Amino acid sequence: MLPENYQPAAGLLNDRVILITGAGDGLGKAAAVACARHGATVVLLGRTVKKLEATYDAIEQAGGRKPAIYPMNLGGASWNDHGELSATLSREFGRLDGVLHCAAHFKAFSRLQDIEPREWIESLQVNLTAAFAITSQCLPLLEQSPDASVVFCSDLSGREPKAFHGAYGVAKAGLENLSRAWALETADRPQLRFNSFCPPPLRTGLRLKGYPGEVTGNLPTADSATPQLLWLLGPDSRGSSGQAF
Repeated sequence: MLPENYQPAAGLLNDRVILITGAGDGLGKAAAVACARHGATVVLLGRTVKKLEATYDAIEQAGGRKPAIYPMNLGGASWNDHGELSATLSREFGRLDGVLHCAAHFKAFSRLQDIEPREWIESLQVNLTAAFAITSQCLPLLEQSPDASVVFCSDLSGREPKAFHGAYGVAKAGLENLSRAWALETADRPQLRFNSFCPPPLRTGLRLKGYPGEVTGNLPTADSATPQLLWLLGPDSRGSSGQAF
């Protein structure tokens, strides 16, 4: 369990460089603002430049540390693209202390037999393969950090099979396995930790796609989940790896 009523210190993430995927909207955007406000240099990765610029502006308005923007379409990115990302982080910052995987691809609930091949491939690419490729390519940088954290944003369908969750649920199940496997394989490197985080239902565009008739005003905003993410990305979670929060 995550600590209840966790209150992150003002400079919790000072001097840390944190990469956040899906930073243009929803939980990724909220986490980016929170991390920057707590001292991190955040690298905003996403497909839509306009949305990333909006996150950049929100960080500036909140008084956070100046972020960087890295546009990338994870649905069409190649292994070389992920390698270039790692090389750019090394060249521009010389370090990487955390990765938060918030990028998600989901269109609608459907039966497995009704999923189009292109939709299946794109969903696995964005929700699973990209998280693996980015983490793998950035691992040498993360290993150089004295305290590095990788957090995979998951879903209940990744922890228990659910009907009609399609490729999204399958990808999230793979993400859970990926997180725990990496924690096991890096157990001899205590400066590294890998965990998954399943947020509660939040007032986001992703939620609206699955539940278009839901009264979203009754749901908490994405900001409500940021204290837990700050705990996972910051030094207070040292020693916790391979966990599903």
